[in-house]
This record gives sequence, C-alpha cells and structure tokens, in this order.
Amino acid sequence: MHDGIRVTIWNEGVHEKEMDVVGKLYPQGMGGQIAKSLEGRPGIASVRSVTLDSPEQGLSDEILETTDVMTWWGHTAHDRVTDENAARVHQAVVERGMGFVPLHSAHYSKPFIKLMGTSCGLKWREWEGIGEKERIWCVNPGHPIAEGLPEYIELERTEMYGEHFDIPQPDQQVFISWFQGGEVFRSGCCWHRGLGKVFYFRPGHETLPIYYNEHVLQVIYNGVKWAAPTRLLAPPKRCCSEPLEKME
Repeated sequence: MHDGIRVTIWNEGVHEKEMDVVGKLYPQGMGGQIAKSLEGRPGIASVRSVTLDSPEQGLSDEILETTDVMTWWGHTAHDRVTDENAARVHQAVVERGMGFVPLHSAHYSKPFIKLMGTSCGLKWREWEGIGEKERIWCVNPGHPIAEGLPEYIELERTEMYGEHFDIPQPDQQVFISWFQGGEVFRSGCCWHRGLGKVFYFRPGHETLPIYYNEHVLQVIYNGVKWAAPTRLLAPPKRCCSEPLEKME
C-alpha cells in the first residue's frame, strides 16, 4: 500500500512541436504545465508526464500499473493511439479502478469512446480564430470536484463546444458552460465504470492559455482526487461462489 495519488499526465504532444503558437505558450508542453500545477499538492504522491512519442506511447503495463489517476489530452492524433493501448487503459479503469480524467478534445480519444460506448460527438466553433467568452457554471456545488471554486469560472476567449454531446447520461453533473454565441454544453461530467471513475472536463484549447487559469487547474486537481481509486481490502470476486451460510 502506498500513500497519496500517483498521477500520470498523458498528452499527445503534437501541437507543441508543429505549431509555434502552442510551443511558445506551453514551452514544457500542455502536459508539463498541468503536471507542474499538481506537483506538491496535498494528497499527490507523484506526477509523471508522458506523450505519444514516449516508449509504448506512454501506456506500458508498468506505467498503468503504477498510475492511480491518468489525465488525457489529445486532439490531432487520436488515430495514432493503438487499439491495444486504448484497450489497456479501458481495462485499467474498469478492472483495477484507475481514475481517468479526459480533457477538452479528449472526448474523441479512443479510451474515452470505449468507456462511454457512444460516438462522443459534439458541435464546435473557434470564432474568428480568437475564440469567445465562456462561463462555466457550477451546478452541483456540494460535489467534491467543486471544492474551493466560485459560482462560475469565466474564460474570456475559448473554443466553443455545444450540444448535443453524444455521451451517456452522467452519473453526476458538476459544470455546465454557456458561450457568448448562445450555446450551452455539459462541461463537467462524472461516471463510474466498473471499479473506476471518469471525470470529463471541457476547457483546454491548445492555442489559448487555458491551463494557466487557477480555477481550471483547481478543477483538474479536484477531479484527480475524486477519481482516485477506492482502496479495497480485497478485490471483488467474480466467479462461481460457495455459499456463506449452511444450505439444506
């Protein structure tokens, strides 16, 4: 048994190399910025950053077996993640209880789609290349992921995501976004899958400084804590079982 949450930050790491604006905005990558915001926080034992270019795409058995919660950012290279690695992430969540926190365009990631069982499609808009205002309203202030947050988070410029978002009904809804163009979006959703927990959080467009916003980073930290595995004395048994009581 170990103390604290072991976090792995998975970031495809493509835009930082191919787009100057992203490389300048996040010189250590988006994953590096998220990792920096989590390091040293109460309850966090370790933070490890990996990318698509890491050995075994950063999704080796050794990494997954030593990860309590994995955050995931992907956008332009979803198809490069192997089906075998996506299945391994799915298995780690469902069978071992690893928490999974997909961010922004990770709604189209292979592990998230596999966990949801739907297309996970939505509508989007990057207005005139500069984005638009978003208000992320907390609609479940008693939820642990809302701890320490204001009534709403306002982002002056961001990419719009709009309904209909093709996901299963969330077990718990924490945030709903309103956009300047008039759309709304279920931007903070929780599910239980097998032994694991999944928290999807919408903000994170690569060309805008979303992951420098203290409230956005607080949500990710809270989401990591919420998604951490439940410590079981023994794993549940799924087999032919002998009766506990004498049967006559």
